[in-house]
Amino acid sequence: MSADSERALERYYAALDHFAAGELPAAIGAFRESLLLDPSLLDAMHGLIRALQESGDYDQAIATAHRLAEIDPDDVLAHTSLSILYQHKGMVPEAEAEALKAKLLGWKKQLAGSA
Repeated sequence: MSADSERALERYYAALDHFAAGELPAAIGAFRESLLLDPSLLDAMHGLIRALQESGDYDQAIATAHRLAEIDPDDVLAHTSLSILYQHKGMVPEAEAEALKAKLLGWKKQLAGSA
């Protein structure tokens, strides 16, 4: 593991601690630092989406969730997050479309697992 990857994980775990303590600005900053060090750390991206949502910054959370869905189009949680975020913004058709994507991806994964 590279030094940057190790530091990224350290920042990720620090972000989780901040989030658990309700320290949203610190959590958001640490998640962002983690992603700067290792952009492939998708768990940090999920955490950033959640922290931005909790802070009420729905636009940034949506932008981050879109980036995640571009990186991993089959990420069920990315589409679920988008659905929830769109609901918060009153964007019902978009929320329903993302919820459907998440449901279909979930079924696809279930079927692949049982084959």
